[in-house]
Amino acid sequence: MIYKDRIYGTIQIENPILLELIATPSLQRLKGIDQSGYFEPYFPGTSHSRFEHSLGVCILLIKFGAPLEEQIAGLIHDVSHPVFSHCIDYALDEGSETEHNFQDKMFEDFIKKSEIPKILEKHKINLDYILDENNFPLKERPLPDLCADRIDYSLRTAVVFKEITQLDAIKFIDNLVIIKKNWVFKDKKIAKSYAELFKKINTLYYSGPPTAAMFRTVGDVIKYAMEKSYINKNDIFSTDKEIIKKIRKFQEKDNKLRLLFRRMNGKIKFKLDENNYDAIVFCKSRIVDPLFKHDSSIKRLSEVDNNWAEIVKKESLPKKYFLKFGI
Repeated sequence: MIYKDRIYGTIQIENPILLELIATPSLQRLKGIDQSGYFEPYFPGTSHSRFEHSLGVCILLIKFGAPLEEQIAGLIHDVSHPVFSHCIDYALDEGSETEHNFQDKMFEDFIKKSEIPKILEKHKINLDYILDENNFPLKERPLPDLCADRIDYSLRTAVVFKEITQLDAIKFIDNLVIIKKNWVFKDKKIAKSYAELFKKINTLYYSGPPTAAMFRTVGDVIKYAMEKSYINKNDIFSTDKEIIKKIRKFQEKDNKLRLLFRRMNGKIKFKLDENNYDAIVFCKSRIVDPLFKHDSSIKRLSEVDNNWAEIVKKESLPKKYFLKFGI
């Protein structure tokens, strides 16, 4: 399979199990799930899919010589994402505005009900081993550490939003090495540059006011549509376009839905107002504290930069917004 990626360029994927997994309906569904949620009304032209990111994580792990099992784990790590990605955390009680963990809670059950276990069994790959993320430190680590998932989605966001070029992204990747199953930059300046880039995209895109409005308005539409039985729980595991098509049918006869849908699509503007607001929204905030080579040792950026230590502490806290919508 020849695949052209916006970061890694033209890649040939040859392993049979990876090819079988990529072809499954579960992975193909991710082509219809926006990576950021529902960004088009707020940042036109920035749509990119969970499928693109999932392949990106797998490709990154292949490039750095991760075991096949870890490549598989990287490929399927987002397969249980519902429509509009983390927006669902603002619609369902099982979700969390500050943790964005609905997908994680659904992951094991989703995988077991999918086509994936039979493919793994066919290739003599242990399902329980794949489901235990503790086995894959290159693929996944908690914030503020680097991992393949975090590296790919941050650089992909930065390229999509034109904060950096593809060549810039490759320069960051080329400066990384694996040391004792940790992602480590060879150069402190590049580590700091990447950390500052990550902070910028977190501030502007991952947890900024437009994102808060997106989370709240999409969550409100999904929640209300489910309460009215316009959609059901199974529908959230379809695609963004499919669920919008279902909901649109009820707009003309439901004034509240029409209002919520206009908000969701950016037709009704919002402002931040702590004294007069329609909704309080929390956004998960992300920050990284990368490792880098320091003489003969390995250091964290915060160990040699007190200012960065303070930034990590501050930016690790969820952000809170008071949204007031227009009429």
